[in-house]
Amino acid sequence: MTGYIRFLDKDGYPGIKPPWGTLNAVNLNTGKLLWKVPPGEFEALKKRGIPPTGTQVYGGPVVTKGGLIFVASTQDEKIRAFDKKTGRQLWEAQLPAAGYATPAVYSLQGRQYVVIACGGGKIGSKSGDTYVAFALPG
Repeated sequence: MTGYIRFLDKDGYPGIKPPWGTLNAVNLNTGKLLWKVPPGEFEALKKRGIPPTGTQVYGGPVVTKGGLIFVASTQDEKIRAFDKKTGRQLWEAQLPAAGYATPAVYSLQGRQYVVIACGGGKIGSKSGDTYVAFALPG
């Protein structure tokens, strides 16, 4: 297998109607979709006034006991935190390269951290070799 061919439009965006990636919450007892948000966006589309489209997602989210969802697997090289109950975005930070991985959450000496591997390198994005850690407020 040599990979797969993606269907793109003339500008390099996915050739289907957005959203091009979503973060979803499902009630596992009922199967009901609770909320859906499109994490990630393309700066060029944002400048044209196009609402967030989401991007292709290569990695999973992690959920904390306190109800935060961290995800960094979008093409726009950002890590984001969402509210587990509502899907509302609470925070974002720029990364040195895309974090196509699932973040890790850990505690050290009473302080909580989230860390992401910023390797990039997929679907034409720049490659990276950095781990970035953020400390949660005490």
